[in-house]
Amino acid sequence: MISNQILQTTVDGLKTISHVDLCVIDADGRVAAKTFENTAACISDAVAFMDSPAESQVVNGYQFFKVMDEQNLEYILLAKGTNEDVYMLGKLAAFQIQNLLIAYKERFDKDNFIKNLLLDNLLRVDMYTRAEKLHIETDVKRVVYIIETKHEKDTSALETVRTLFAGRARDFITAVDEKNIILVKEVRGDETYSEMDRTAEVIIDMLNTEAMCAAHIAYGTVVGDIREVSRSYKEAKMALDVGKIFYSDKPVVAYNRLGIGRLIYQLPIPLCQMFIKEIFGGKSLDDLDEETLSTIYKFFENSLNVSETSRQLYIHRNTLVYRLDKLQRTTGLDLRVFDDAITFKIALMVVKYMKYMDSRDIY
Repeated sequence: MISNQILQTTVDGLKTISHVDLCVIDADGRVAAKTFENTAACISDAVAFMDSPAESQVVNGYQFFKVMDEQNLEYILLAKGTNEDVYMLGKLAAFQIQNLLIAYKERFDKDNFIKNLLLDNLLRVDMYTRAEKLHIETDVKRVVYIIETKHEKDTSALETVRTLFAGRARDFITAVDEKNIILVKEVRGDETYSEMDRTAEVIIDMLNTEAMCAAHIAYGTVVGDIREVSRSYKEAKMALDVGKIFYSDKPVVAYNRLGIGRLIYQLPIPLCQMFIKEIFGGKSLDDLDEETLSTIYKFFENSLNVSETSRQLYIHRNTLVYRLDKLQRTTGLDLRVFDDAITFKIALMVVKYMKYMDSRDIY
């Protein structure tokens, strides 16, 4: 169904061009749009006209026209006046509204199709049949982006993204839940993942300036057939979660660059608990004070370089060595030894993962 706002814009435009008053009444007898105020007297005539077999009719100084959609009555259009010019305008207006109905119905059907495609709710044979009916190509390259904003039901963000891709009829924007906006984007033959990153950055900038909201974006890998679109969507969902856990400082996360975070994310929680217990015994990383943790992160950031780490922390080299010795006594791991440093780094990531899953009540 067309929104009343679109109908009002349409009849206002026609009134401006033709200087003929118009009114649109829906199949339930409610006024959907109008260019004049005294419509109450017309409603009963319009309701009576609904049962008439005629497609148009003149009643009490108005010309009535039926707007149909696949043999179903959707609207009654009233044009004020009885001469031939008014009749012609009424026919044109009814034709325009009918075309709007077709366009909006196709958009609605495409939106439902894309949602069911993402959620794997379609059989393969139905998938190709419906895609053909909706004039959606099945064998082009596509990638799925998930755009998460801070606010649920953020209609302004959704409209901003739709506006940004309004000129690209082969891209689809929808929402499968109240938090995320989904973009199914066609990929050109020569488009690289760097260009996909730039697309995500453009969306983030647009949302910041137009919708005044911050966003995180994740995207999956490029797929070559419509049946694989759901796989790209699932990859984007994983990338969004992994990004929240391990790469929260990055506004754009790609599935093909998740690294070790992807592996840890797929570990069962009991195995993670066993690993942490094996590494630290009965101790917990929560027992480490903030100073020690900041020292560890800075040490890793500087590739285990003692001199550079002490310089950036504004402490003496011996102070840093003392802190590392203390950590070794506490955990049994010497971060100056590569194997111990790798073990500790993975342990930090595993603990982050467990805390995230615990906060979501996954297990």
